[in-house]
Amino acid sequence: MTSHILIVEDDAKIADMLANYLHMHGYSTEIAVDGIKAMARMRSSGAAPDLLLLDLMLPGQDGLEVCRQVRTFSAVPIIMLTARVDEIDRLLGLETGADDYICKPFSPREVVARIKAHLRRATGQLVSSPPANGWQVDEPGMRVSYGGAALPLTPVEFRLFSLLHAHPGQVFGRARLLDAAHLDVRDVSDRAIDSHIKNLRKKLDAARPEGSGIVSVYGVGYRYEAVVNLHP
Repeated sequence: MTSHILIVEDDAKIADMLANYLHMHGYSTEIAVDGIKAMARMRSSGAAPDLLLLDLMLPGQDGLEVCRQVRTFSAVPIIMLTARVDEIDRLLGLETGADDYICKPFSPREVVARIKAHLRRATGQLVSSPPANGWQVDEPGMRVSYGGAALPLTPVEFRLFSLLHAHPGQVFGRARLLDAAHLDVRDVSDRAIDSHIKNLRKKLDAARPEGSGIVSVYGVGYRYEAVVNLHP
């Protein structure tokens, strides 16, 4: 089945170049020239795209705001495109739920490689784990549920929780977590993990009264501690 990519880019030359290159590699595409049109497409009744290529600097509604809004109802992989390379912008982008960054100028070949990697991870063929302390981790569907209710985790948040949850008590450093999250260490500071963990904790805490179970280990990273379920 052909994967469908939504390109959100106001520069017509860049958008057309990406679309043509993706077509050459077997993807179908459509283009939204600003954030408002992108959100209208994402909220439409048509089939959802399999991945978003989202420019940071958009007229009307920028890429950060689009990403924030999409994450309120969808875990579709989002790769942000930007010419702004300072660390603050990267961190802000990741806090909104973006899965990856590609900096302009970029090679179309690199874009295709990143897209293939994210789509492959989004359709992984691992088995689901049985419920533990109320959490149900569905690896093929990349979903985490508690009490039968699915949490709105991003793909990065899912991968982080899946790793930590599968190894209770084991401490994972930020470099290992970056690797597990499939974030490109060339482009992203390990501080980005702290932002993802912060967002992940908020979602887990909201779903589970006993807390997320994710514990900070000062100067090292994070570990998951199984929490006794007081409400079976």
